Amino acid sequence: MTGGWNFAEIWERIADKFPDAQAQVQGDRRFTWAEFDRRADGVARTLLDSGARHQDKVALYLYNGPEYMETAFACYKASLVPVNTNYRYIDDELTYLWDNADAVAVVFHGEFAPTIERIRDRVPDVRLWLWVDDGTGPCPDWATPYEDAAATETERVVGEQGRSGDDILMIYTGGTTGMPKGVMWRQDDLIHATCTTGMPLLSGEQSEVGYDALIEQIAAPGAPGLPACPLMHGTGWFTANIFLVQAGSMVSLVDRRFNVEEILDTIEREKVGAITIVGDSFAKPIVRALDDNPGRWDLSSLVLVTSSGVMWSEPVKHAMLAHHPGMLLIDVFSSSEAIGLGQSISAAGAEADTAKFSLGPSARVINDDGNDVVPGSGEKGRVAVRGFTPMGYYKDPEKSAATFITIDGARYSMPGDWATVDEDGTISLLGRGSVCINTGGEKVFPEEVEEALKLHAAVNDAVVVGVPDDKFGQAITAVVELHPGASVKEHELIDEVKRHLAPYKAPKRVRLVDTIGRAPNGKVDYKRHLAESLDELGIAPSPIPVANA
Repeated sequence: MTGGWNFAEIWERIADKFPDAQAQVQGDRRFTWAEFDRRADGVARTLLDSGARHQDKVALYLYNGPEYMETAFACYKASLVPVNTNYRYIDDELTYLWDNADAVAVVFHGEFAPTIERIRDRVPDVRLWLWVDDGTGPCPDWATPYEDAAATETERVVGEQGRSGDDILMIYTGGTTGMPKGVMWRQDDLIHATCTTGMPLLSGEQSEVGYDALIEQIAAPGAPGLPACPLMHGTGWFTANIFLVQAGSMVSLVDRRFNVEEILDTIEREKVGAITIVGDSFAKPIVRALDDNPGRWDLSSLVLVTSSGVMWSEPVKHAMLAHHPGMLLIDVFSSSEAIGLGQSISAAGAEADTAKFSLGPSARVINDDGNDVVPGSGEKGRVAVRGFTPMGYYKDPEKSAATFITIDGARYSMPGDWATVDEDGTISLLGRGSVCINTGGEKVFPEEVEEALKLHAAVNDAVVVGVPDDKFGQAITAVVELHPGASVKEHELIDEVKRHLAPYKAPKRVRLVDTIGRAPNGKVDYKRHLAESLDELGIAPSPIPVANA
């Protein structure tokens, strides 16, 4: 075994030790570790028999469900590369992604068959289509039923060149600052970066790869874990890997839409120990449901709630802990390109401030001159992390060089998140420079204004964009979604921002909308909101690209 830790090697040994323990569950569907292992072998054999070779790419065009992690396991076994696919993409976006990834196989839910039918001739390198039956129609004649693949009789599958910690998986970014980019993670690096909690052998850069010793440390199967967010994004997929490395089970929701009652029902029924959410977009509805139904759900099994990617405000954390003080809330500051930038930990009586993070042990905040930002200086810098980082972006050396940089002889990932450093060493996040607004010569980061707006009791969600303005260059415009039945005047929202931020950061205009329309991962389409703001305000699009366009 070379190159370090490999997911398939770990999971197969867990399946041998705990064959009858639960590995995956979705509603009434349950799979033991032995079944998880066997079915993944069947899929792996089918992929190899279709002509897939070492490190070929396999696209996962799937909603959450057992098939997602089975396919990932199959790829890990056969030294193929699983590639996430955003199930909201349509024809041109899918064609771009699968062509860019050099995908040779696609595993898809039946609902997507009509979309694939339209574009199949545009992705001729895809040789195998595995159809997952979801009751939406028959299997197309050009596809192979997934269950036939999973039922394939085979010995344990290993690719022709064997497995390695150098085997990669790819997570495509959302493309909010350009076309989606495939972030290449070595399995060994990702395991080191994410799977160390309670697993000391996986901690530290000098860890020895000893699978037998690792499995000996696992005395019993781990608790069930629920990624409530999509597996197609890094937050969901990476935490699912963690649950399984700990010999736990991965729980999937049945409803493909956000269903807060199903989430709470599932936590109670499956005695879920850990759940992954996406900030306030998940936490606020959970709190409302708990407020409206006191005593309905037994959440005593839940010990950990983790979030990443979107603001998780202090008042909402406080409200969650009031319903279950025994929980630990961890707000993780990470991205597809960088894990370990920082985190904020909250417990009952010690709720963390909104957007306040402690830097990770391998992270630093660097100014434009390449120097560390001085704590308490108010200077802005970009957050970077060294250590276990991705190899780069697939087939994009220029963007790889801009994001994965060398400082003082060490390799860092610097995805573009800006922050200030307070005197106590904590950081205040400002957002991505790609959506920075330049108003009157001052830089304003949308996320800090959005956070201030959300502190108003009437506001459920908010987005901030900069529209062209003759006087200011760009004028800050707030797009606000109110709580059902709430009302508020424009000046009240502007005054709310001024209570928390410098006056120049306050919106000049406020638009009220029925819904912000966040993606399943909680991210927002700034381009769409800018275009709609321009249209509603009667402003012609600027011939010069603006900072957040």
